[in-house]
Amino acid sequence: MQLLETIRFNLGSFSNLDLHQERLNSSRKILFNCTDEIDLNLALASYTTKIQSSQLHKCRVVYDTEIRYVEFIPYKIPIINSLKMVNCDEIKYDHKYAVRDGINNLMLHKDNADDIIIIKNGLITDTSYGNLLFFNGLQWVTPAQPLLKGTQRAKLLKQEQIITAEIRPADLANFTKVRIINAMLRFEDKMDVVVNKIY
Repeated sequence: MQLLETIRFNLGSFSNLDLHQERLNSSRKILFNCTDEIDLNLALASYTTKIQSSQLHKCRVVYDTEIRYVEFIPYKIPIINSLKMVNCDEIKYDHKYAVRDGINNLMLHKDNADDIIIIKNGLITDTSYGNLLFFNGLQWVTPAQPLLKGTQRAKLLKQEQIITAEIRPADLANFTKVRIINAMLRFEDKMDVVVNKIY
């Protein structure tokens, strides 16, 4: 079993490295009983001088008890205009596993939509690759029980830019749009989908 950290790398620096390190070491402790800690800043330092391009990159760190490999992939923000709700009460993704067969299988049901929203036990959780923020005209609300507690979500909660609540499909009428965030998609990137494009 291997896990993954996806880290935003742009103009020679990493985003939210402290939050990625916290999650990496927490997962290592829970899943592999590791008592030591990996210093991500130190582990990735040698790579920063190798990426000369000013283009945005996705840094993928694959690990288990230790880091197994690191790769940098040029990244372009995807276009997401529509979402399909898919039910699955059995899915579990509380750690960022490198193998995502359960989520990939759910993506087979997206029909003509660009991505899915996973409904678990009647509650809205995440898309296939990001956390969700719903706008009600006054504040941004994120599902209280996501499949994976992302680093961008953690940052926004810490900064008190968003609040949590249990959100059910019937609650969508209370919102105008949903914003997708993840390690690569920041709040300010405004990856928004209007609610009437959620099927």
